[in-house]
Amino acid sequence: TFPLALDVGSGRGYIAQHLTKETIEKLIQVDIAENALKNAVESEIPTVNVVADEEFLPFKEDTFDLVVSSLSLHWVNDLPRAFREIHQVLKPDGVFIGAMFGGDTLYELRCSLQLAELEREGGFSPHVSPFTAVSDLGHLLSRAGFNTLTVDTDEIQVNYPGLFEVMEDLQGKCILYGNINVFYIKLTFCVSFFFSLPALTEMYGNSDGSVPATFQIYYMIGWKFHESQARPAQRGSATVSFGDLAKIDGLLSRGKK
Repeated sequence: TFPLALDVGSGRGYIAQHLTKETIEKLIQVDIAENALKNAVESEIPTVNVVADEEFLPFKEDTFDLVVSSLSLHWVNDLPRAFREIHQVLKPDGVFIGAMFGGDTLYELRCSLQLAELEREGGFSPHVSPFTAVSDLGHLLSRAGFNTLTVDTDEIQVNYPGLFEVMEDLQGKCILYGNINVFYIKLTFCVSFFFSLPALTEMYGNSDGSVPATFQIYYMIGWKFHESQARPAQRGSATVSFGDLAKIDGLLSRGKK
């Protein structure tokens, strides 16, 4: 049970719909988009909505038993600071559970747009939000003060009828949900956008004419230190070598653990 939990970048309260009052006694939802919080869906858990920036959380140190964040941290300008803020507001032995878009998100779209813009303009500009590499994520969490870290990655591929449907879906999510879209188009880029369609279809298109869009998700868990937490054994204190694992059956048969 978590008496007090915080949802960072909550949007309209999607996580709250999947939490139960047996687990969470009270939930604080924080988002920088005021309209999203005003239109938050109802939950069985008592909730309080706070308009705030993820990089400047307006809470005292050691306040929350649990902090969660789902698909919003890729918008943060200063991710290390956001992690430090989350760590600071957690109580000792509190846990942070988060998910964010990874570096391979929308790689099909990015490559096609870059090729088209290179051909038309002689160079390209970033049109997709910057992402963190999974190799850096553990280091950032550790530097923020978290321990007993778990970092995992997954990829979800969505197939669309064509490039226009991809754009409509991504832009629609930006308008409706406020924290999921990772793409935008400038008016000056429209010509290159139309020329990116053949590249996308040729390089990544499916046999049925549809085009894929890949979303890479990083999952992370980090704990704030407390004396009661398990600690690693001292270096050099092991009594069995990893090389003996191949002989595990023989060791167990002789009654050794």
